[in-house]
Amino acid sequence: MDINDPNSDPVVLVGGGFGGLTTSLALSRSHPKPKIILIEPRDRFIFSPLLYELLSEEIKSWEIAPSYSSLLSATGIVWIQESVESINNLEKYVITNTGLKINYSQIVLSVGSKPNQLSLKGLTEHALMFHDLSDVKKLRNLIFILKQSSETNNSLFIVGAGPSGVELACKLSDVLDNETQIHLIERGRKILPQGKLFNREKSEVALNNRHIKVHLLTEVIEISSDKVKLRTINDQVSHDFYMHHQGVIWTAGSKPRLPQIIPKPILKEGKIIIESTLHVVGQKNLLAIGDVSFNELSPHPGTAQLAMQQAIVAANNVIAYRTGVSPQVFKYDDFGEMLSLGRGNASITGFGLTLTGPLAFQIRRMAYLTKVQNLSLGIRFALAWLLNNTHQCK
Repeated sequence: MDINDPNSDPVVLVGGGFGGLTTSLALSRSHPKPKIILIEPRDRFIFSPLLYELLSEEIKSWEIAPSYSSLLSATGIVWIQESVESINNLEKYVITNTGLKINYSQIVLSVGSKPNQLSLKGLTEHALMFHDLSDVKKLRNLIFILKQSSETNNSLFIVGAGPSGVELACKLSDVLDNETQIHLIERGRKILPQGKLFNREKSEVALNNRHIKVHLLTEVIEISSDKVKLRTINDQVSHDFYMHHQGVIWTAGSKPRLPQIIPKPILKEGKIIIESTLHVVGQKNLLAIGDVSFNELSPHPGTAQLAMQQAIVAANNVIAYRTGVSPQVFKYDDFGEMLSLGRGNASITGFGLTLTGPLAFQIRRMAYLTKVQNLSLGIRFALAWLLNNTHQCK
């Protein structure tokens, strides 16, 4: 296909995460089916909720990181392995990082997010992130160093006590056999500030059982190669102090990865304001979903669950726009929350139940099988899981 053929009238998806990939696959199954272009710089889709199990070697990388070429095979979707630098929605074209110009009729923006404290002194030089396969590799190297260390007072700091921070703290504690002191830093008054009460309570138990030190009302001020500067926060007085570390992992929030957009959309805290139909306000051929978007009338935390639900409505509304049908209003269905709490352990609030322990871990794993985008990969994943689970039960 000539991607710049004005008669091809393609739909462009910017970003191949949960939202962008799900939208593109949904469009590929629609009737009538438009020409679809997915622009994504990575070569593999990362099923991020299971990165923790990859770190602990409970699963293999192929199970959670299928290639885009395999996911998009036989779908008719054109995948361009680049990133988008700018979007001109007046003249309807995007410019990629290599200068490629791609015309479109409609565009769905789902580019994800990045850490929101890049200005913090020492963060980029001395802290690790936990978003993709390269981060897992770096963290495994750190784990190897800590396990080889003869020191008895090694300390590892995880910044942010949301789901990522809590899951990572429990997983790392088990992987390190509780021989490294793990500190979980949270500037709020409680862990999992947006989480379900049952999961928060079970997470507190899991953290306590592993002797993980939780520092509430505490923020990171500066990171050096061997020290982290912390500040306690309360209504009366603050206190700065230093602690030695052998590693710092940053999970404390994110901000959208927005390209330049003309005309400039309305933003709130860096996110694009969208209508209830997921259209960017004032731009009917531009939709935004996932971490980059915000609906003031119906705000929801940016999760994979939200992005995938939005993706289906986005695909429907792309087709509605092309066929002159009224767009669908997005309504979020909260199917609950699942947390990994160490090796072989999890906590679930949802599916009409509250459950913790090994059975919750198995349910969580199986529930994610339904989210795998490609059927053949899903079968491979299921077989691998069942074989592994059978082996563990012997």
